[in-house]
Amino acid sequence: MEKTFSPKEPPNERRYAFFQHRSCEYFPCHATQHPETFNCLFCYCPLYTFGERCGGNFTYLKNGAKDCSGCLFPHRKERYDEVIDKFRELNEQGRQNR
Repeated sequence: MEKTFSPKEPPNERRYAFFQHRSCEYFPCHATQHPETFNCLFCYCPLYTFGERCGGNFTYLKNGAKDCSGCLFPHRKERYDEVIDKFRELNEQGRQNR
């Protein structure tokens, strides 16, 4: 029987929600006390363009650029669903702007 997607699955059974690239020259790309749980799945943050609504811990530099170096939001396995929900929000905004 084919397994169907269930967002209620325990995080340890959701292998698609976690990926680590330990041989990457930047691993981990953010300071963390727990590199063993650092999630590289969203290497380039898909939430960056949400600005202040991204949900992460960021600051703005003097030149106006967003600095996410202190943010681990998309790099935690348990945040997978929240990141995916933001994609849904972005998709809905796109539909409304047609």
